[in-house]
Amino acid sequence: MAQDEQVLVIERKVYEQAGTFHGLNLDTKRYIEAIFDNSAPRFMPRSQAEHNPDYKQIIPYVIMGCDGKYLSYVRGKRAGETRLTGNRSIGIGGHINPVDDVSLLGFFESYLNAVDREVNEEIYLNTEHSDSIIGLLNDETNEVGRVHLGIVHFRQLKQPSVTKREQMITQMDFLTLEQLRAEAQNMETWSQLCLEGLENIESGKICIPDL
Repeated sequence: MAQDEQVLVIERKVYEQAGTFHGLNLDTKRYIEAIFDNSAPRFMPRSQAEHNPDYKQIIPYVIMGCDGKYLSYVRGKRAGETRLTGNRSIGIGGHINPVDDVSLLGFFESYLNAVDREVNEEIYLNTEHSDSIIGLLNDETNEVGRVHLGIVHFRQLKQPSVTKREQMITQMDFLTLEQLRAEAQNMETWSQLCLEGLENIESGKICIPDL
């Protein structure tokens, strides 16, 4: 991790004022509006943000599904977040860096562009898909979760045509909900929390913020 890497954060009080929660929260509009209010987001050095619970780093977490199965993989030794190495995941994503001109696009539009970049850095997605924001993720039970806030995206793929690009991705495959439940104890915490809400995804309880 480069010491001077700039990552997107909000002050913890912004999250708390919107309403504290644990796990997967499907009330997306309220939180998206709070996070991307022009006065809320900022960039700061990742080395300062990683151990400062006064800030929440904003992390997109993209779940991909096709025909009742979900993309899953194990984080290998080259994972950027070493505290998650060896865990199974159902989310693709990472930190948001100031690549786009925020003053021109605004924070939310820049964030959406960054999500596409993050996904494209880790996998080759060779199929048509839809993209929805379905919820927010928060977990205060461990040191990683305390300094991060996840924005959960769901991409419905037309075909399961995905190949890995990033070396840290290993054992990648599409698994059924039952297969994922059997692997739950080996999953990173965020994936465990999302697994509990996949039934809502399958039943169509998807909320897209109208911003």
